[in-house]
Amino acid sequence: MEFVLQSLSENPQLQGVFSAVFFLLFLMAFAGNSLILMAICLNPALHTPMYFFLSNLAILDLICTFTVLPKLLENLVGKSSTITYEGCMTQLFFLSWILVNELLLLTVMAYDRYVAISQPLHYQTLLSRALCALLAGIVWAVGGVNASVHTGLMTQLNYCGQNQIPHFVCEVPTLLLLACSSTQLNNIIILIEDIFFGLVNFLFTVASYAFIISCILCIRSAEGKRRAFFTCSSHLLVVCMYYSTVIYTYLLPGFGSSAENGKVVSILYTAVSPTLNPLIYTLRNKDVKKALRRVFSTFVK
Repeated sequence: MEFVLQSLSENPQLQGVFSAVFFLLFLMAFAGNSLILMAICLNPALHTPMYFFLSNLAILDLICTFTVLPKLLENLVGKSSTITYEGCMTQLFFLSWILVNELLLLTVMAYDRYVAISQPLHYQTLLSRALCALLAGIVWAVGGVNASVHTGLMTQLNYCGQNQIPHFVCEVPTLLLLACSSTQLNNIIILIEDIFFGLVNFLFTVASYAFIISCILCIRSAEGKRRAFFTCSSHLLVVCMYYSTVIYTYLLPGFGSSAENGKVVSILYTAVSPTLNPLIYTLRNKDVKKALRRVFSTFVK
């Protein structure tokens, strides 16, 4: 009927520190991604393919924040360390959805940067509003189907042993450890997912940046090279951070990676990444800064 989630620390003092830290992360992630959405929606100058996909990323980060952090904070303050079976499966569904959506979206954003640098004069034509909407729709649909398959398979398993999840969140790798029925089909689906969503998306992203680098090297002026690199550096940083954490969580458990290290890495992509993404994309982006100033000035008035 329910599972028991493991706390980050049994030390009451550390739990108080963690509560304050994660509450701050929650507020920053919510405020940062909400402001980005408002800035993009209210500023016509940001109605371009790049910012359209960035708004989708902000929505994903908001969903991730509300999927993980409220229950983690409830656990840390000592109100409840349990989660119902239905609540656990719901959390697993949204985490699986977010994970695949973000991998696909980062690949689409890499292609967007490639088109912007290699074909700047035809950028708006090649990435029309209809095509952008189609790509975003495919990303959300594929992620939803994948999450439905994972969640459906997990509900078919029997959990007749201990109900203590060695993690602070319901994820596929940790729940499979508690199953007392065959998980062969689940493992096959995970392997297929790792190859398709992990490896293939990674190769597409690498290929996009290989073409981007070749295009940048062909630019004659140093200022042109700097601007071209500047438009890609933020996205490349997010890609490196996200892929490294996902690979550790979903690919390395089979090679004996530490459960405690796994919890730290999960914190990075469920709490830290949604908080840092708005900062990475805004602190180095003059257009977004201007749009945010207009949003703040509107509220002040």
